[in-house]
Amino acid sequence: MSAISFELGQFITILIMAIALGMDAFSLGVGIGMRGIRLLDIMKISIIVGFFHIMMPLMGMFTGKYVSTILGDVALIAGGILLVLLGLHMVYSSIRGEHAQPFDHSTLLGLIIFSLSVSIDSFSVGVSLGLFSTDIILTVLLFGLFGGTLSILGLLLGRSISLSLGEYGEAIGGIILLVFGIKFLI
Repeated sequence: MSAISFELGQFITILIMAIALGMDAFSLGVGIGMRGIRLLDIMKISIIVGFFHIMMPLMGMFTGKYVSTILGDVALIAGGILLVLLGLHMVYSSIRGEHAQPFDHSTLLGLIIFSLSVSIDSFSVGVSLGLFSTDIILTVLLFGLFGGTLSILGLLLGRSISLSLGEYGEAIGGIILLVFGIKFLI
């Protein structure tokens, strides 16, 4: 019974982190959607964002697993600290009102830059999760699914409502990462 509750707890933790990391794509998507965007472009952007939300944490998890074999228990503390710092940075950026620079979503370079900017946090979280030896396939699939889905929702929402809602998404995501980082440190 305890193995099932551990797996359920791990699933819920990864699910919440996937949603938190997808909030970045959501909030920036709202801003881009407000400038006007075609439905075909929304699909292209969201697919590439989802792909990056798979690849970045995957690379981070492999890095984290490697570091954990070298550092042992110190790696667990480092992973918790990394999540706390990442969460604080996301909240701070949201409060300061820092926004991504506009990009041309019709070019491949613009799509890659946008996707990289909203998924770079996933690499850092992937490093932390690699230190904790979480389920790789479950993690990257949930991160990709929520990164792409929240990107679609943000872009569609941006087409129809004001920009102010998007700023809160990043702050909420940062608070969630901060809480999990503190949990890992305790």
